[in-house]
Amino acid sequence: MFFLRTLVLVVASALILPSVALAHSAEGIAGGAISGFLHPLAGPDHLLAMLAVGLWGAQLGRPLIYALPIVFPLIMALGGVLGIMSVPMIAVELGIALSALVLGLAIIAAFRAPVPIAIALVALFAVFHGYAHGAELPSAAEPLAYGLGFVVATGLVHLAGVAIGLLNERPPAGPTVVRAGGGFVALSGAYFTAAAVGIV
Repeated sequence: MFFLRTLVLVVASALILPSVALAHSAEGIAGGAISGFLHPLAGPDHLLAMLAVGLWGAQLGRPLIYALPIVFPLIMALGGVLGIMSVPMIAVELGIALSALVLGLAIIAAFRAPVPIAIALVALFAVFHGYAHGAELPSAAEPLAYGLGFVVATGLVHLAGVAIGLLNERPPAGPTVVRAGGGFVALSGAYFTAAAVGIV
C-alpha cells in the first residue's frame, strides 16, 4: 500500500510540473537508467497515455487488466528500435497526442472493446511512443540502460493506472472517479492534439 501511494504521488507530481512542453525533445538526454526512468515522468503526453492504459485495462477487467500493461511496453520497445534505426515514420507527435485523447474517451465511455481490438489499439499507440523516445536514445550516454529505465518507469505508471482503475469496482463513486480521470486524460489529449497540428 505504501508503494502504491508513493507511486501515485510521484505520478501526480509529474503531472503538475511547470513545464507543459511535450516530452519528445532530444535536448537534455544524458546518463543511463535514472535518466531513462525520469524521462517519461516529465512528459505529460506520455505520462497520461501510460496512466490511461492502466485505467482502461482495469475498467475492462480480465484478461486486459494484465494484457494491456504488458503489451504497451513490449510494443513500445519495438517502436523504440524503429526510432533508433531512423526508419521513416509520419505523424509521430500526432499519434502520441491522439493516444491520450482516444484512450481518455474510451475510459469516459467505458468502451468494452473486444480483446483483439483493445490490444491492437494500445499496440498502435505504443509504436508512436516508442519511436519518439527511440529516436532520442542515440544521444544518451548509456542508451541500453536509459531504455531499460524508461521501460521500467512505463510499467510502474501502468500499475498506478491499474490501481486507480480498480476504483471502478467500488460503486457508486468509484466508476465516476475513473471516468473523471478519463475525462482529464481526454481533455489533455485534445490539447496535445491541437498542439501537434499547430492550432495552439
